[in-house]
Amino acid sequence: MKILKTSIDCLDEKIINEAINVLANGGVVLYPTDTVYGLGANIFDKHAVRRVYSIKQRSLLKPFSILVKDIDAINLVAKVSLAQKEILSKYLPGPYTFILNKHNIVPRGVTSGLTNVGVRVPDCDIARNLARIFPITTTSANVSDDEMLSNPKEILEQLNCDVDLVIDVGDLDSNAPSSIIDLSGIKPRIVRK
Repeated sequence: MKILKTSIDCLDEKIINEAINVLANGGVVLYPTDTVYGLGANIFDKHAVRRVYSIKQRSLLKPFSILVKDIDAINLVAKVSLAQKEILSKYLPGPYTFILNKHNIVPRGVTSGLTNVGVRVPDCDIARNLARIFPITTTSANVSDDEMLSNPKEILEQLNCDVDLVIDVGDLDSNAPSSIIDLSGIKPRIVRK
């Protein structure tokens, strides 16, 4: 496991490129977002996605959300109407996950076979840049149903495993996950505040 220290406000291209290389080669990265630390894997790498499930000790029946680089990239993984795009443009980038009807390109293993997918565009340059070549998983870096921590060292102790790369920006100001808003139905619905 390699730990790369930086600042949440610093977009170090060398660190980003190294992390993308790890993700492209089937690795799992622990990275900061605008809410909590996340576990990232290339969504198109079935083995890497399974590793994230294993690290989190999460049921394969519980889907992961996807992180994309910007609002336009949401169209790659989900069907977005004009009305939905207006809502997305108002709140993203930001601490929200929006549930949308997915495109078939999204692997079943990421969404547990569901027809919807949660999509994030966090207000964190580091996180968004990790997804500039391909979408990545975005799930809180904790054991499922366990406490969410804001320090990478404590997170790694809780997970009791090795990820391939850690982007360590120190303690995050938040230890609360993103709000989840379901846009897949007729009316928007708050799933988690």
